[in-house]
Amino acid sequence: MAVNQHIEYNWIEGVEKLEKYQPRGYHPIMVGDVLHDRYHIADKLGSGGYSTVWLARDTHLKRYVALKVNIANSIPRETKVLKALSAPPPSSLPVHPGYGLVPVFLDEFEVQGPNGRHTCYTVPPAQCNLREISFSRLFPLEVARALSYRLTQAVAYTHSKGYVHGDIHLSNILVKLPSSFDELSIKQLYEKYGEPETIPITRRDGEPLPPNAPAKAVVPLFLGKYAEEFSLSDAHPLLSDFGEAFSPASEARLGKDCHTPVSFRAPEAKFELEIALAYPSDIWSLATAIWEIIGMKAIFSTDFVDEDEIAAQHIDVLGPMPSEWWQRWEARPRFFDEHGHPLESYMENQWPPLEESFETGVQKWRRRIGGEIEEDEKAAFLDLMRRMLSFRPEERPTAEQVLMSDWMVKWALPDCERS
Repeated sequence: MAVNQHIEYNWIEGVEKLEKYQPRGYHPIMVGDVLHDRYHIADKLGSGGYSTVWLARDTHLKRYVALKVNIANSIPRETKVLKALSAPPPSSLPVHPGYGLVPVFLDEFEVQGPNGRHTCYTVPPAQCNLREISFSRLFPLEVARALSYRLTQAVAYTHSKGYVHGDIHLSNILVKLPSSFDELSIKQLYEKYGEPETIPITRRDGEPLPPNAPAKAVVPLFLGKYAEEFSLSDAHPLLSDFGEAFSPASEARLGKDCHTPVSFRAPEAKFELEIALAYPSDIWSLATAIWEIIGMKAIFSTDFVDEDEIAAQHIDVLGPMPSEWWQRWEARPRFFDEHGHPLESYMENQWPPLEESFETGVQKWRRRIGGEIEEDEKAAFLDLMRRMLSFRPEERPTAEQVLMSDWMVKWALPDCERS
């Protein structure tokens, strides 16, 4: 078995890392397989570092599911959270408007394979994530507002159930599929979206494949459409991937243990390494997500930059950070002098301040498609961003307070109600 850990495979674009088909890694799956005597694998939806995700037909209930197969012998955290969020509220209480904007937990089981024992679970499938459909594209403004409002409702609901999501960014925000999708047979699915795209897996040394890997890799199916094609009826997001979620009441997630991508990570995770994170860290990440939904360019760089470069951008965009952070920021001399002035070597890479960032990342692009944001809406939006992106966590609004902000109430909510 140990020999398999050193096998290298020829690279295939757009699929999971094939070397993870090894003991304690991915479970080898092929289109047409049936898992748990019930789930017929129709295509692949995606993959992550700890799982592959498949589109499967539930042959018992005649519907499609997203089937997540975790790496072997892992202890999935996500199922506990999804079960809590999926639980219907007591009949005596009103249903939270964010209920239904997170995946509904359906089923769980285990499979045994050549790489170990794998926990699996199912949720309803979704179209696509906002990252892949909005890259270099703009949502119509009314769609962007409605998506922002509903995403905030999903965060508010998650917080109301006692959980911090811990990883909010556009790749973890999906779009719901229409209910009519379940009416398609697998044959009709292929007629509409095309046959699964498979590519034979081969070893670099030319030797035969071991049983640890499947014979073919499956390129993920794209079920969605691109941002500019969205209408209000499509503006139904799902906040997904709760693998980093935690309950502050029962688990201390320290700043040093934060795994949110650095571009969307709250600054206290860097400067307060030994202090527990809480709900305000989600609010910071939510603000960065809303900015991207409304505009074309992220508020902070999404290129391959380090956390100190992002910290410098925070100052560029938002102004001075708390003095106690400033004093102990070891990388500060790379960017600023002791008085806070940018070094000449950094000035050409400086990020624009908030209003200018709005102009270059949002307004310029909206103007090109004839949908410039009016001054009163711009003022309300930037006021909300300033509050959500406060350096001090205790000064950020709660998700419910974000929903009651001027921009949400006057602009986002009306479009949400029309969708």
